[in-house]
Amino acid sequence: MNNGCGPEGSKEAGGGLGTLGARIVYGGYTVLGSLAAPLVRGLLRRRVARGREDPSRIGERFGAPGLARPEGPLVWLHAASVGEAVSLLPLIARLRAERPELNLLMTSGTVTSAKLMRERLPAGAIHQFVPVDLPAAVDRFLDHWRPALGLMVESEFWPNLIRRSAAAGTELVLLNGRVSPASHRSWRRARPLIAELLRCFSLVMARSPRDLAHLQDLGAAEAFCPGDLKAAAPALSADPASLDDLRAAIGGRPVWLAASTHEGEEEIGGTVHKALSARHAGLLTLLVPRHPNRAAAVRSALESRGLSVAQRSRDEAIAASTDIYLADTMGEMGLWLRLAGVVFLGGSLVPTGGHNLLEPAKLGCAVLTGPHTTNFSQLAEDMVAAGALRWVANAAELEAAVGRLLEDSADRQALSAAAERYAGAQAGVLDRVVAALAPALDRAVTRR
Repeated sequence: MNNGCGPEGSKEAGGGLGTLGARIVYGGYTVLGSLAAPLVRGLLRRRVARGREDPSRIGERFGAPGLARPEGPLVWLHAASVGEAVSLLPLIARLRAERPELNLLMTSGTVTSAKLMRERLPAGAIHQFVPVDLPAAVDRFLDHWRPALGLMVESEFWPNLIRRSAAAGTELVLLNGRVSPASHRSWRRARPLIAELLRCFSLVMARSPRDLAHLQDLGAAEAFCPGDLKAAAPALSADPASLDDLRAAIGGRPVWLAASTHEGEEEIGGTVHKALSARHAGLLTLLVPRHPNRAAAVRSALESRGLSVAQRSRDEAIAASTDIYLADTMGEMGLWLRLAGVVFLGGSLVPTGGHNLLEPAKLGCAVLTGPHTTNFSQLAEDMVAAGALRWVANAAELEAAVGRLLEDSADRQALSAAAERYAGAQAGVLDRVVAALAPALDRAVTRR
């Protein structure tokens, strides 16, 4: 492995900036990062005040360990947030079963992902918050945990974290590598900078053929595409008792779900509900905001439109008069997907980039999405081509699509079956990832 992350002084296309120039840029970034440490501390204090950081574990963000390091070789897995962290759980379970000699450290950067990992990580796996990208914080983290192997997910290209890990002797592998078309265009304008980081990885596994092409164009050498690691995750679970209670409360009412919605999409959901309820007596709309801390504002906006709202976090029951059931809890998406056969996946009618389309597909839902799916562009295109997904461009098209699926059971069942078939066809990605990791895992066992 090249701890220098690339040959000294080599030249690349990109405005005349070569590898040596890239290192000068990153050197400046490191110096500025050290000088900016007081500003970062202030930012984290504000995040604590807003509930975006865990005050009892804030030291971990500066590399201070919250736990003792176990004896023996350690593999570090890093994911930014909930979706990426969940995608690692099948791999972590597999490594615990097949490589018990390895200690597993999982890092992520959000409070919600930390809570989920506390509940779902298997015995023997540790969670810590990832350090902020300051030299002292990263070095403190590395000095304590001394990972032999680091597995980073998707597009976590933090310069100090990557370069200092490689320099400290940690072999790095990029899993489910993702570079959106917009990011690809941006990085190409400074290609040596991203190439310098990509050369720190001994192996790059891309999420899709398009991501593979982008990563190779930006400088990834040892790279291939085993498939989307998120396809390896099991279908989202649901508490059986809660599912039975909710089904009884809903009864025979027609129901649809607006899932993982963002600001602006809840109002669209309310508009769709009002329009369709005239044709579908007793219609119930399940609405799951991506960020539950927005629930009060969402409820207010819906009620201002004359809609009756019951709220999950307040233990409010679904009554016959309830128009919208506001499911503002974490970790219960499996419930809502099982209750509604028709699902609109949010973050896609507003320019957010969309969310994981495979989650509703695995549960045989009829899936709709808006046009903003840059986070899952290849997956969305493939699912549309397979008849497993439908696009809607705006509120009017969403109303028409939901109405059609509620009215035409044959059409709904055909779309649902195609989605489930597509999700099932993605099986095998975990086997390919584990096989590709085997040499690096072997080296982790023997590396001092």
